[in-house]
Amino acid sequence: MPRRRTTAALAVIGGFTLLFSGLTTAAANAHGSMQDPVSRVYNCRLEGPENPSSDACRDAIAQGGTQPVYDWNEVNIPNAAGRHRQLIPDGRLCSAGRAKYAAFDAPRTDWVATDLPSGGTRTLTFHATAPHRGTYEFYLTRDGYDPSQPLKWSDLESTPLTTVTDPATWNGRWSTTVRLPQKSGRHMLYVIWQRSDSPEAFYSCSDVVFR
Repeated sequence: MPRRRTTAALAVIGGFTLLFSGLTTAAANAHGSMQDPVSRVYNCRLEGPENPSSDACRDAIAQGGTQPVYDWNEVNIPNAAGRHRQLIPDGRLCSAGRAKYAAFDAPRTDWVATDLPSGGTRTLTFHATAPHRGTYEFYLTRDGYDPSQPLKWSDLESTPLTTVTDPATWNGRWSTTVRLPQKSGRHMLYVIWQRSDSPEAFYSCSDVVFR
């Protein structure tokens, strides 16, 4: 009997250990990307990694394979700690400097883009599959941005369009409504999500067209 009780106790302890381990792993894996305007990598995931419908997604998958698209929510740097501009070189903003996502840095004018109202208001939605505390910065490209050239840090406006800290999520998503500037033509919305409970940061590129 004592042996049975000991075995049962160890089983219970082991179960709690596995449960705690699972919770710890989940807490360490915050992931996400822009849903609306949809990011390049998330759009390719929505199109379908095995049979994408747009030329840009087909080419990205031909270059980098399907795994980056299945992993659409982890364009990250684990130890960024706010050093985004030091760690990510010009021309590699959409991949966060990671070779795995390099295909999404391709400068081309046919990435699927979301229409935005110039000078109007618009709701922006981020899909955080594992939400955690932190700050989101939303940057638009400056007037004169050329989408046929690699995206550089200097292409972004110096001041964020908006900054949001610790937003409340519902069903893994959160939204904010912003007043948009007067712009025309194709631009980029670049989002940096810097976690406050970890040095990890996530990055997102959404092609937009102001009309």
